[in-house]
Amino acid sequence: MNYFKTLLFLVLLTFFTGCKKDEYKEFKKVPEYITHPDKAHKAYYEAYDKTLQNWGVAYEDLYITTSKGIAHVLMSGPKDGTPVVLLHGMSASSTMWYPNAKALAKQFRIFAIDLIIEPGKSHKTADFENIEEVTAWYEEVFWALKLESFHLVGTSRGGWIATDIALQSKRDIKSLILLSPVQTFMWIPPSTDLLKNILNVFYSKEDGVWRTMETLSKNPSKIDKTYMAQYRLGLKNDTEDKFLVQMKPFPNKELSTLKMPVLVLIGDDDMFNTKHTIHLTEKYLPRGRGEIISNSGHFLSVDQAEIVDKKMIDFMKSAEKVD
Repeated sequence: MNYFKTLLFLVLLTFFTGCKKDEYKEFKKVPEYITHPDKAHKAYYEAYDKTLQNWGVAYEDLYITTSKGIAHVLMSGPKDGTPVVLLHGMSASSTMWYPNAKALAKQFRIFAIDLIIEPGKSHKTADFENIEEVTAWYEEVFWALKLESFHLVGTSRGGWIATDIALQSKRDIKSLILLSPVQTFMWIPPSTDLLKNILNVFYSKEDGVWRTMETLSKNPSKIDKTYMAQYRLGLKNDTEDKFLVQMKPFPNKELSTLKMPVLVLIGDDDMFNTKHTIHLTEKYLPRGRGEIISNSGHFLSVDQAEIVDKKMIDFMKSAEKVD
């Protein structure tokens, strides 16, 4: 009888010890640049944390050492959920996913990565020579997180990078979702909104930011005020736009090699895309599907958060069924 009690005790001990194991424990030590920030970043980090009060679900901060510096990642959702990697847009950070995190994290384990050449909480210690090194940097982060199979979501410039990752990576990308990707399928078309952004150089920084938001969102008043405060502070920090000229639309022949399910969503008032984006998606991507979201601009994940969340979740779930 004692033998069986001992055996049961060992089984239970092994089970609970395994449950308590923290696979990312090594990445949870907060680096000094966060605990003791310089004056230029202190206010921004405080604004970043304030925006996260709108995240809507519990999250953990991860800090991963890479060849170019420290990558900051926001992680939410159940441990046994299928991983979903979120790539934010230019001049932004992972906090831009605040309208979507709660819905996505209900059944998926989300990893929102602050691109190290943007604002956010990642910390750059070495320069990037080209856009290829940006894609390679993300691969370093995936390797550290042990992400071999995951869904990949990118918005704006993050959509271009997500496409490049999907084309280059040897990992199992279960599905690819692109939200108003920039320079991915087509060149940016000329428009009054584009001209308005160019003319922002003649306005104060404050007025220029608001004018920009008016061209990117169908209803900029929906953008959370705390996020806007963080965004304005972030513009004072280092954002590298030198790679924009390297972000050329991918050749149709290249796009046709994407074998995973691909969903492309654009707004009906999207400054960077037109119906032609949808046409190219469905013509050249073997498993590509495109949709236009009504009453939304470039920031469709904010303008129509609930609709976009549902479409993303349904698409990822359907991709998993097929796999």
